[in-house]
Formats: sequence, C-alpha cells, structure tokens
Amino acid sequence: MKIAFVVLTYNRPDALLAVLRALAPQCPSDAVVIIADDGSRADAVAAMRQGLPKFACPVRHVWHPDIGFTASRARNLGAFDSHADYVVFLDGDCVPSPHFVRAHIALAQPGYFVNGNRVLLSPDMTRRVSATDAPEHIGMLEWLRLRMAGDVNKLTHLVYWAGAPGRVESTFRWKSIRSCNFGVWYRDFELVNGFDETFHGWGHEDADLVLRLHHLGLSRKNGFLATEVLHLWHDESSRDSEELNRERVLQRMKGNLVRAQKGLAELASDPAPTVTTLN
Repeated sequence: MKIAFVVLTYNRPDALLAVLRALAPQCPSDAVVIIADDGSRADAVAAMRQGLPKFACPVRHVWHPDIGFTASRARNLGAFDSHADYVVFLDGDCVPSPHFVRAHIALAQPGYFVNGNRVLLSPDMTRRVSATDAPEHIGMLEWLRLRMAGDVNKLTHLVYWAGAPGRVESTFRWKSIRSCNFGVWYRDFELVNGFDETFHGWGHEDADLVLRLHHLGLSRKNGFLATEVLHLWHDESSRDSEELNRERVLQRMKGNLVRAQKGLAELASDPAPTVTTLN
C-alpha cells in the first residue's frame, strides 16, 4: 500500500520541524508526506522550508488562506492531494516515536481505522524537544527521571507491542479519540466524505469522523503501545464552539449519518490551495 502522512500545521514552525525531524528517518521512499497548512504566515512557511530535513519520500506543502480555525478543510485538502491508499493524520505539534511508522503499517487492516495514542510533555520538555533534543536520543533512565519530575505524563512511547490484545472496539466510544494521530484507508475516508467542514472552531470534528466511520461499518483499533506521539505543550485554543460541536455529534449519535455535510466531494467548489513540492 502507498501510505501518506498528512501533518497539520499553523504558524508553529519550531514544533513542525521537530515532528518532521522525527518522521524523516522512518518514512519509506514510496510514502508521501503532506504538510497540510491551515494558513500559516509567510515567515512561518519560510522557516519550515529552511529547516526541512532530508526525506527519502516526496514532501509537499498544501496551503490555503487563513480564514480562522479550519483544520478539517486543511486535513481534507492534504488527504486529497496524497493520492495514497492509506492516510495517517498527524498534528504538527505531535512528535512521532521511533517506531511510529512501522506501527501504523503493522496495524493497518481493511475494515478498521487506527486511533493513535499520545504522551503529554511539559512546557520545559517541549522547549527541549522543539530545539534540538530528538526523543530517540534520550535514554531510559532520563525518561524515568522526567516522568518523576512531571515533565511527561506517561512512558508508553518506550514500548512497542503491535500485537497487544484489547485494541479493537466495534462500537462508538467518545473517549480518547485522537485526530492528531489517526490512520484510515483513503477509500473509507472518501466514503464518509472526509472531515466535516461545517464544524466551525475547535472541537469534536474528530469524534464526528469516528462516529461516521462506525456507521459505515468499520471498527476502531486503538494504537496504545505502538503509535505513540509526544504532544508538545501549547496554550489552549479558543473553545467557544466546543459545546455547539459536541451537541451536533450527540444528535448524530441518534441517527446513522455516514457522509459529511461538506467534505472531500465539495473541495472543488472552493478556491484551490497552493501546492508546492519541497524536495
């Protein structure tokens, strides 16, 4: 299968470059990396291009104008541009563990989507990882010290167990849904029409996608002890839309809606993004 890594970003090149530095050594030459840019400023784009690490696979930058929090559209544009069989969505502040790529490949299976796992970092640890300290260069004893100091909330990224039992959930469960680390077959993503772009602002567009994938007949695989990412600390986004978005998902739980109201199929009706090949 051709696999794509769609990395969402917005005006945070230091975090994005930390993600790309960790992703680059893992990506096979037949993969593709899409930087799905939700309207970053020119200076942030320039910093990303200047610091881009060397990849064996193509890297493309898909940018559309900043019109507010439109992560769903940015992700849809990135997935659409990938022309891949399988898409892994990754946020530009989530640094993949050294076994991230092989874990997603191992867990990919028809009839399932993969809900990844994350490890939270403190502000101090975020500055350390965002600068130069690659996570794979930190030893086990140092990670234990960081856990005891509260700089990391768990140590599951140190373990790789793709065959761990208890991964599969056949019914919808809201808890721990992670669009910042999420794998899905593009054909299934297309059948549900991608992320629903009518969800405005922060919150629960990922739960809505998972619900519709369940309505399509898919089951969820949880990626604990395999697909971990290190989530860099940041100030919380505005959550003014959270309650309204949550209510929409609750209403959809009462029905069997599969396709997004506005998603992949409607991309052609909006202005085309700017697409640049970076390597």
